[in-house]
Amino acid sequence: MMAPVAPRVGVLAVQGDVREHRQALESLGATVVPVRRPGELHGIQGIVIPGGESTVIDKLLRSFELFEPLQEALRAGLPAYGSCAGMILLADRIVDGTADQQTLGGLDITVRRNAFGRQVDSFEQDLRYAGWADPVRAVFIRAPWVERVGERVEVLAEVVSGATAHPVAVRQGALLATSFHPEVTGDHRVHGHFLDLLAEHT
Repeated sequence: MMAPVAPRVGVLAVQGDVREHRQALESLGATVVPVRRPGELHGIQGIVIPGGESTVIDKLLRSFELFEPLQEALRAGLPAYGSCAGMILLADRIVDGTADQQTLGGLDITVRRNAFGRQVDSFEQDLRYAGWADPVRAVFIRAPWVERVGERVEVLAEVVSGATAHPVAVRQGALLATSFHPEVTGDHRVHGHFLDLLAEHT
């Protein structure tokens, strides 16, 4: 019997929590490819877009001539997982974005940048995640939240602010996004969920 082939997953490596995502994926048996140039998209089965600064990542994607090839790959069905800034980059619409900010799109959601406040307002919270018996420890750092979701979007986790529940983890087809940073907690279930999506869409 042949051993299963390790999934080949790209991690966008222009800015942000690249090393932490790589370690999480490798701990689950994935082969990780840092992606900085268009040619590095070839042969990957999915891509992770890390947290960082969404406006900076947007500008670097264009500087490295990676924006359009990555956007085309996503439109062609490349599975992707975005955390924090990665959620913003996968969103179709942004509230409180900069005037020239662009997104890769794909998720029929509207996100609000820095919805929970500035760096000093960072916090941790246990969240219920759809389908899991045990809560996930979520770390929010200048995090967005989702203000509107389209009909095809599945809400996986929410945070209550005031009287309103804001989605902070969503899925649409082969696209997964979280407002929080599972790569920094040692709990790799979100990354495992993404690898499960790869298997479904391969």
